[in-house]
Amino acid sequence: MKARALMIQGTGSHVGKSVIVAALCRIFKRKGYRVAPFKAQNMALNSFITPEGGEIGRAQAYQAEAACIPPSVLMNPILLKANSDTGAQVIVRGKVVGNMGVREYHAYKDEAFRAVEDSYRELSSKFDLIIIEGAGSPAEINLKENDIVNMKTAAMADAPVIIAADIDRGGVFAQIVGTMDILDEKERAMVAGFLINKFRGDASLLTSGLDFVRERTGKPVLGVIPYFRNIHVQEEDGVALSGPAAHGGDGAVDIAVLRLGHISNFTDFDPLSQEPDVRVRYIRDVRDFGRPDMLIIPGSKNTITDLLELRASGLEQKTLEYYGSGGYVAGICGGFQMMGRVVRDPEGLESSHGSVHGMGILDAETVLESEKVTAQVEAEPFTGDKKATVTGYEIHMGRTELGGGASALFRITSRNAENVSYKDGAISRDGSAWGTYIHGIFENDGFRGNLLGGLRKKKGLVGVNSASYSDTKEDAYEALADLVEGHADMPSIMALISNSC
Repeated sequence: MKARALMIQGTGSHVGKSVIVAALCRIFKRKGYRVAPFKAQNMALNSFITPEGGEIGRAQAYQAEAACIPPSVLMNPILLKANSDTGAQVIVRGKVVGNMGVREYHAYKDEAFRAVEDSYRELSSKFDLIIIEGAGSPAEINLKENDIVNMKTAAMADAPVIIAADIDRGGVFAQIVGTMDILDEKERAMVAGFLINKFRGDASLLTSGLDFVRERTGKPVLGVIPYFRNIHVQEEDGVALSGPAAHGGDGAVDIAVLRLGHISNFTDFDPLSQEPDVRVRYIRDVRDFGRPDMLIIPGSKNTITDLLELRASGLEQKTLEYYGSGGYVAGICGGFQMMGRVVRDPEGLESSHGSVHGMGILDAETVLESEKVTAQVEAEPFTGDKKATVTGYEIHMGRTELGGGASALFRITSRNAENVSYKDGAISRDGSAWGTYIHGIFENDGFRGNLLGGLRKKKGLVGVNSASYSDTKEDAYEALADLVEGHADMPSIMALISNSC
């Protein structure tokens, strides 16, 4: 039986579609529905590995968690990971099919949409309700002809569409009316109403504007969602990093992250920013470097290009000076690769450089390879302490071998639920530098607590205990659902779902 469906589109990017979908997933889960998220095509450098070892956008994993279900490649059948200004790695149902430029991908769209249809059909057979997320805007004139993620997906799923708009940016009524004017008659008929998001102030002041929207478009505003600061949500888009440079607590513990040009999976550092005394800040300029308690080199979709840009900007030299004067440095995935002695690219996967020298912080050498590793893993430190087991996921193209000046950081004991035994990462002899391929490592409360405990002790800080990150996320899902449910016209939204088929 085909599930009922509801689709959230937007007047543009970063208007809050992902968060609204997550909220609706939790709202309908609480109402007893078997509900799942879906996004036909996502473009994001923040990704997640599902239990079956497939790669999807991080937002769909977050939404699935809000729905209290495991994430699946069916929820995001097409993932695009930009690796240049004009090209991207194309991932279909969790696996890489290749790198494509814009025109090449447009030619591939028919095949891509077949994967969308097949995935939606399979997902729909397993759930009562699918909450679908669009991408960008359905009214991009230059993109509409080849758009498979907005109205084409809505038509496929027979889903009524609610268009979200961001009032915090200004011009919200122009956003809504302009979007509707550009849509064709058939598309306008699919729109059931609008949600105004990120409102600050007294909603009664919007009455004349809401009336105007109904008169001009013939569609109602189905809710005005307040702007919030005290509910934690994971950000997917790099747009989030263009805002405030620092995120988190009071800054007693200062953690700096190098803001790479192709930064990926920056949600890795989200658990750190949720600690009450930890500030996580992103460094773009040597003048902002300061003297952090810890420096992290994050993941990258293009390790070599980002390493060369760090070199040209002076941030690599600043990092080496910091490390040489007793600083504490860690690297995740691409950042781990940069910390080694050399990164080789014999197949030209990332650039025309066959080989570049690394930072030399760790005695390690990386060779980039075309086969992409995507796996959920469990690992234990080489101390053999079973209580210190961590979970996370690998997403990388490359193999790293250690020299005599470094030791492996972890032993991987489980990969996609199968027992294995292999080494991961590296740690310097004095313990002041380490790297790993494991994303999500800071979500492990024990690992994070031990790490921050050492940093706090070094600064003479006492009396601070690390919070449970899973509890933090669960509280956020509930608070987010309460907020949206309290400010949306839920009877009307329920009626839309009842009438969908």
